[in-house]
Parts: sequence; structure tokens; C-alpha cells
Amino acid sequence: MEYQIIRILFFSTLSFVFAVLATPLLTHFLYKYKLGKKIRNSGATPIFSELHAHKAGTPTMGGILIWGTALILIGFFYLLSELFPGGVFQRFNFLSRAETLLPLGALVATAIIGLIDDWLDVRDKGVFGGGGLKLRHRLLIYALIALIGALWFYFKLDWTVMHVPFFGNFEIGAWYIPIFIFIIVATSFSVNETDGLDGLAGGTLLIAFASYGVIAFVMGRYDLATFCAVIIGALLAFLWFNIPPARFYMGDTGAMSLGVTLGIIAMLTNNALLLVFIGLIFLLESLSVIIQTLSKRLRHKKVFISSPIHHHFQAIGWAESKVVMRFWVIAGLGAVMGLIIFLLDKQI
Repeated sequence: MEYQIIRILFFSTLSFVFAVLATPLLTHFLYKYKLGKKIRNSGATPIFSELHAHKAGTPTMGGILIWGTALILIGFFYLLSELFPGGVFQRFNFLSRAETLLPLGALVATAIIGLIDDWLDVRDKGVFGGGGLKLRHRLLIYALIALIGALWFYFKLDWTVMHVPFFGNFEIGAWYIPIFIFIIVATSFSVNETDGLDGLAGGTLLIAFASYGVIAFVMGRYDLATFCAVIIGALLAFLWFNIPPARFYMGDTGAMSLGVTLGIIAMLTNNALLLVFIGLIFLLESLSVIIQTLSKRLRHKKVFISSPIHHHFQAIGWAESKVVMRFWVIAGLGAVMGLIIFLLDKQI
């Protein structure tokens, strides 16, 4: 047990240090090639355009720092364990088929897709009408990735059980596939909607991954807990440079990949329903978008001045840092509630 704690702390610290040291190289590349965020003023979102006009030109694609760090560290220690089998490096390898192969694969695959989307947005390419991928294209991509994950769980891992806190496990058979897809799509969409203010997505994601890291550790899934620790360390480094005024933004390469990965980790621990609490801010953000969209179509009126809801609070005069830090507090309280439910459930 002590060794597992040391390994987790070691990798979270190493991930932070590595990402901090790698940041100057990344930012030099982003600024050199002018991969800056574009704030479009088409008239469709006048409030958003006004609030964020000063952010135009700040580089996006900062999510490379997070998933790149995770990929490099996992790959490096895996190669060391293969080159020196049976040695000390074997104990530091946490790439395993049962726990970390699928989340790592999903992280990298969606990160590459998000990177392409960011590039289309920065270069204003017209492949999808300009401005990168449209919402329907993103949802389709989320669904396809979720389908692959669902089939992996269902056929490779033989998972057909959903756990409901305080009520136990329920055998749902093939229904596991559509439920899996819904959870992954909902999580990834919600995280993407949250990525709108400096430090908001990074801080709330850090809280969520830390919570599921604790859950994985308590369940004895130490490789998965270590994987979460690497993500946490990289997110801390990202936040160091993303806190206002941001040096760079996460971009879809970060938000898309981390959202999908968080959903998969929730499914791997069979505690996906706890996302309602652990991902409380993500839930509120996506609900605000859905409510706003339905209200505009059905009532031809807005519920919020601007959506997602963090833009509404900006519009009524809250400073960006106030919105972010208060949302961090709410996210933390939600995560604590989720962990309490998890621990109480284990006692039954």
C-alpha cells in the first residue's frame, strides 16, 4: 500500500515538473506559428464576442501539454520495463490492458481529432463552413469513439453490469452499449462547453480526475489511479500558465480528449452515476446550453443572457476570476459529496 501511494505521488510530481519544463517549448511553437484563438463577431453571439474580444490571438492547443505529458511518461516507463524486465522499472510501469490501455488510447485518439479541429479553427478553414467542426460533427465523433469503447467493454471485457449506489449492481445486457455511449457523449460534450474561461475547465477537470483517482485507489485499481495522477500533475502545470491572464488555452485537443477519458474512467470504475456529483459543474454547464437552446426554439426567448452559464455570470458583471473560482468551489463540494456517497456505498 505504501509503495502504491509513493508511486502515485511520484508520477503526479514528475508529470507536473515535466509539463512545466516543456511549456516554454510548446508556447514558443504556438506563438511562432500564430496558432491563436479567433473571436468571431458574426452577430450570432454578440455578448460572447464583446466579453472575449481581448482574448483574440492567444494561442490555443494548450491541451497538447496535458495529453502529451501523459503519453510520453507512460510510453517511457513502459519501454524501460520492456528493456529491463524484472527490474525496478517494471514496478513503475502502469500501462495495463485491464486498466489503462483503453483510457490512454481514447485520450490520444480524441486529442488528435481535437487538434485537427483546433487547427481548422485557427486557420479558418472552410471544410466545415469555417471555424472548425460544427456541433453535429463533434457529437458524431464523440458517438463513434464511445461506440468503440462500448464494444470493447461489452465484448472484450464482458461488462454488462451497471452499479447504482446503495442499490447494488444491475445486469443490463446489451443495454450497456447505448448507456455507455450516452455517458461518454454527455461527459465529453459537457467538458467542452465548460472550456470557456481561463482556468475553468482545467480546475474542474483536475477535481474530477482527482476524485476518480481516489475511487480507483480505494478499489485497488492502482494502475488507473496512477494514470489519473499523471493527468492531475499535467493539469496543475497547465493551470500554472492558464490562470488569468492565460498564456494559452486548452482547445479542443484538451477538452475533447479529457472529457472522453473522464467518462471512460468513470465506466472503468463502474461508478459512472457519480458523475452527477463529481462532474457537477459540467452537468450545470451542459444543462444551461440545452435549456437556452430549447427556450429559443420553443419560446423564442432566452433564459440566460448568454450560455453556457459561465458567460451569463460574466454578462451580469462578475469578474472572470470570480466566476472561475466560485465554480471551482462548487465543483469541489460536488466532488466531496460524490466521494462520500462512494465510501458510504462501500460500507453496505
